[in-house]
Amino acid sequence: MRSSFVRASDAIAVACLVCSLGLGAAGFAVAQSPAAPPPAVESQVVTPPQDLARQQQKQQVVQPGNNEPVWREIRSGIPQTTTVRGRETNVLIMPEGETWRALRNGQVSVYGGWALVVVFLAILTFYWIKGPIGLHEPPTGRFVRRFSAWERILHWTNAGAFSILAISGLIILFGKSVLLPLIGYTLFSWLAIVSKNLHNFVGPLFIVTLVLMFVTFVRSNLWRAYDLIWIRKFGGLVTHEHVPSHRFNAGEKAWFWGGILVLGLVVGASGLVLDFPNFNQTRETMQIANIVHLIGATLFMIGSLGHIYMGTVGMKGAYAAMKTGYVDETWAKEHHEYWYNDIKAGRISVPVETHAPRASDRVTGSVRAAGD
Repeated sequence: MRSSFVRASDAIAVACLVCSLGLGAAGFAVAQSPAAPPPAVESQVVTPPQDLARQQQKQQVVQPGNNEPVWREIRSGIPQTTTVRGRETNVLIMPEGETWRALRNGQVSVYGGWALVVVFLAILTFYWIKGPIGLHEPPTGRFVRRFSAWERILHWTNAGAFSILAISGLIILFGKSVLLPLIGYTLFSWLAIVSKNLHNFVGPLFIVTLVLMFVTFVRSNLWRAYDLIWIRKFGGLVTHEHVPSHRFNAGEKAWFWGGILVLGLVVGASGLVLDFPNFNQTRETMQIANIVHLIGATLFMIGSLGHIYMGTVGMKGAYAAMKTGYVDETWAKEHHEYWYNDIKAGRISVPVETHAPRASDRVTGSVRAAGD
């Protein structure tokens, strides 16, 4: 009979596959594939120690060296007697651990890895077909500030922490099967140790930046009625139709609420459970947290691929906006027309420059800009 952990982990794995790959047939096949159930705990009769000893003595006469009765009792998961104090110290072997290991190294890692590859190739194909999104009208030479110094520092701190966590996490998850055959045991052992420690120590910093980003950008990411039009027309990415939006369009808002808030909570909470095992959580809790963390992190990386694409090569001027904080008025009008109109009408006060911002200008007005 399956334990509660088996049922929960299977359901989470199927949900990850459906969301990441979009392959309903594959998800159905995985859900229907039989898994090796652990030994039924409820139906097993606890053998008294004296009877177990007699069985073992008899077993040694018939089959010398065969300790099967002892190991059957140990693997049953039934609490035994121990002098060590602590949770689960009286359980030597946890049968559910085999299910967790098979799920982690099987469905989650295999399908999650292929999901990352498929999304990456889809973005490359889209870029090859459509190319970067440019401007329809010439630049005006007048620049409006889009991001303050605080917002840019916070964004790049978060991006740096995310990059470290993503790379180290991929090494931890796929390194044994992908890197180890290529670079050997010695180099991979050092790489794995460095990745593990970076992941453990950078994780809390990433959570702090997520909280600060939510507080900083939540006001500009509130949903409006015109966001439904952007969603229905997919922002004009395919048809190149002009779809107006405010400071952030519906796609950016979806990444804010789904990525920073929802996935941030999932990855952050499960990561803290794994990062601080000294809070006396059980092995089953750690195993569930690990599966949840892997699924959430995989979805986070999949979403970040689209975010990184649109913020770099996918849209001209987007990277410069986060680098310098300024965008040309034409860029603001064509990509965020409602926001641009509020600036021109005086409803939003932001600095306007008549020259391209330089590196030395990036921190100008950082104190007053924090509330823009």
